[in-house]
Amino acid sequence: MNKYKRIVSFLLVLTLFSSCSKNWLDINIDPNTPSSTVASVQSRLAWIQHYYMYAQGTAGTRAGFVTQQLTFVNGTASNSMIAGWNPAAGMSTTPYQFFFVGAGANFKDMEDKATADKAYHYLGALHAIRAMGFMLMTDWYGEMPYTEALGTIITPKFDGGKVIFEGCLTDIDKAIEYFNMTQPGTAAPLSAGDSWNGGDVSKWLKMCYGLKARWLNNLSKKSALYKPDDVLAALNKAATSVGESTVITHMDDATDNIGDILFADPVKTSIVFNNAGMNTNTLVTKWYENLLTNFDNKGIEDPRADKLLPWAEYGYPKKMIRSKGVDMQSTIRMNSGPIASSYNDKDVAIQSNGRTVNPHSWYINSANTARWGDTVYVSIKSSSKGYDSDVSDTYRWKDGTVAASGTFYSRPDAPTHLVAYPEMCFIKAEVLFNKGDKAGAFNAYKEGIKAHIDLMNIKLGSYADASPSKSPMT
Repeated sequence: MNKYKRIVSFLLVLTLFSSCSKNWLDINIDPNTPSSTVASVQSRLAWIQHYYMYAQGTAGTRAGFVTQQLTFVNGTASNSMIAGWNPAAGMSTTPYQFFFVGAGANFKDMEDKATADKAYHYLGALHAIRAMGFMLMTDWYGEMPYTEALGTIITPKFDGGKVIFEGCLTDIDKAIEYFNMTQPGTAAPLSAGDSWNGGDVSKWLKMCYGLKARWLNNLSKKSALYKPDDVLAALNKAATSVGESTVITHMDDATDNIGDILFADPVKTSIVFNNAGMNTNTLVTKWYENLLTNFDNKGIEDPRADKLLPWAEYGYPKKMIRSKGVDMQSTIRMNSGPIASSYNDKDVAIQSNGRTVNPHSWYINSANTARWGDTVYVSIKSSSKGYDSDVSDTYRWKDGTVAASGTFYSRPDAPTHLVAYPEMCFIKAEVLFNKGDKAGAFNAYKEGIKAHIDLMNIKLGSYADASPSKSPMT
């Protein structure tokens, strides 16, 4: 009891002291827990960008399982159920959680602050990301709260895709309007908070026009609404070279191991690494492999295949071999496959399910002999200095053998080609093809492939690595 009395007395003294202290103690601003009134536009923008990107990355990865570009080892995990077209009801929740909670909750306060500061470029970025986020929402969910979203209404009504689509086009036009305005010197420069384009307003403008072209071209199956010349007009103001692309740079930072406040993932690493590249269970499919190695059934291999498919070391002496894709049109999932590989890292043979596994060899730890060949499937796993506390991004077995090379987009420092010149070329190719200009469409298509190779080579050239997975394409 005396202990509690001492605590109460101590709290009373603190109360009395605070009541007669200097005025600055009465200000309700704690630098360790800042309120919405003191958060700057530049600090808000960086986090809005982060959470939007996570929403896109999560949606993209799960869509990859649904569309069969990616698959997952057989089991009861959520991603495995998605890959087997038997998803759990909650498979679609994460994208809207990150968009609404992480990004959208900041829109109103940032808009008010940026308007007061005449920070027009921040208003442009805000409207662009708002448009991107809600377009992602309607693509992913169809109906979604929009006109009443992010306000004071506890149960906002759901709007249809048409309302959201048209609203997003209005927002992107508003973003373009703001980016064309000149900020006063008193406003925070966009470079202070922009993690995408480093404050380069011209790149933001080209990104906005690229988004507009993308979305208008999505109407190509709606003949009454599709206006190909409007798409081409937007493309003329979008990126016309690799250097004008919006490419987000990510980092594999050894200190980036605290985790995002909502999901405990690193905050500086790539969105594909965070959503698929940090685990050993995600695999590529045969359909995706064939697109890269047997294009149009003509036996033509795409030069990007080595960079977009994972590799691993097998045999003795060790040799780098490229992964095979899982045939999702086969009965593999009905026969308990695919199964993740195991590895004997010992210097002596071991026994596994009635067979001998040689030293330093891959094997499948299962009695199902039909699955013993699953060692040909390499995960897209990358290691990392931060999340994995590793020395590099190459995932290895304990004896140093490469267990997975990672792929171009699944590494922790992989770039995100958010709105880039290659996509603009492919959109142009589709528009020209629809207009009957097949020669022009073919040229635009070839230019898109070349541009993507050039864009990939920028990152590949930074690795100084001669392995087939990381060396530049020539």
